[in-house]
Amino acid sequence: MALGIVAIASIQGCGNPYHKPDSRTYTVRSGDTVYSIAWRHGVDYRDVARLNRLPADYRIYPGQVLRLPPPSGKPQPPPPAAKTNTPTGKPPAPPAAEDVAVWVWPTDGEIAAVRYAPTDSQGLTITGKEGQVVRASAAGKVVYTGSGLRGFGNLLIIKHSNVFLSAYGHNQELKVKEGDEVAAGQPVASMGLGPGQTPMLYFEIRYNGHPVDPRWYLPPR
Repeated sequence: MALGIVAIASIQGCGNPYHKPDSRTYTVRSGDTVYSIAWRHGVDYRDVARLNRLPADYRIYPGQVLRLPPPSGKPQPPPPAAKTNTPTGKPPAPPAAEDVAVWVWPTDGEIAAVRYAPTDSQGLTITGKEGQVVRASAAGKVVYTGSGLRGFGNLLIIKHSNVFLSAYGHNQELKVKEGDEVAAGQPVASMGLGPGQTPMLYFEIRYNGHPVDPRWYLPPR
């Protein structure tokens, strides 16, 4: 059975997919996983599991009402308007045992400014050609695949350690499934169409459930 089990997000009190819901409970629907629920609500999946005393495999089921912890933190402000790929700072250093040894760019193309969509989160859009390869930004395990989170299109989430997750949105085709182990740089998807039917990848890195600027970790370009 798929990791964490079960589906498309039922957002209570939120009709706008670009608005983070305020509800502190969530009713599980078919296709949801603990990872996708945590991602949508901007919280750490481990906090969701602890708060609801979930089993070790994070198994959930349709109709289950989950309590949600407070959001992990507010999105960080965007960089200055001038385009640059040079990091301007560093996030708090994660514990050495949880660090990720190698980060690589998930695809090639034009890097857009950090933006606050689809979930008021910090991320990058990388425009390119429809169908071009999308790679895992670091080694890890695929913990979510699907199109149940509105605003992300066909989405892939990879768990790199207990503190790092990355997400890849607007994919045309996914080449991996939940539970697969992937290597840094391994092809995991192909680029699809984002807003305005523009070929693009929406890319995020989260540390303890909190979105951080991916350029802090990715090599200079």
